[in-house]
Amino acid sequence: MSVMHRIRIFHAFLALLVLTSYFSAEMGLIHAWLGYGVAVLILVRLIWALSGAPQLGLERFYPSFKDMRLKGFMTHPAISRTLLAGIAITVIGATGTGVMMDNGRALQPTSLSSFTFSGESEEREEAGGESETEDVYEELHELLANLAIAFVISHVVYLVSFKRPLARFMLFANK
Repeated sequence: MSVMHRIRIFHAFLALLVLTSYFSAEMGLIHAWLGYGVAVLILVRLIWALSGAPQLGLERFYPSFKDMRLKGFMTHPAISRTLLAGIAITVIGATGTGVMMDNGRALQPTSLSSFTFSGESEEREEAGGESETEDVYEELHELLANLAIAFVISHVVYLVSFKRPLARFMLFANK
């Protein structure tokens, strides 16, 4: 299997996991597990980038505005790379703040005994809610998640509008 096909499969898993994490925000433990899944995929991608294949390197996320001209600027790689960098930063940030908020509670065997769909454990409710630090993490987590979705939508619209063959390939719609 070629590197591009592996990237496409990884992309599909990451997109699916990020979207299900986003839309499960009010599902407590399920949301936390999906978030840890995103964290694992991010780590796999970072390790994969160290393999040396040029298609996998992290430089693909750094925009370069060299040789950008008014004519044809919408198809310049800097736009796509800027959107990718935005997605990467916001997804990593949302995942990191989620892990800090959870503090490993979802990974403990006792988490199933206090499982609720509201996202609050019985122990947390009895303890009097959340601290100010947890509130800050929660607000930052939500902001970064919303920004990530905005970047994803922009990324999809950009690819479909200006890089249709690549969009078709990544969506398994190529001939």
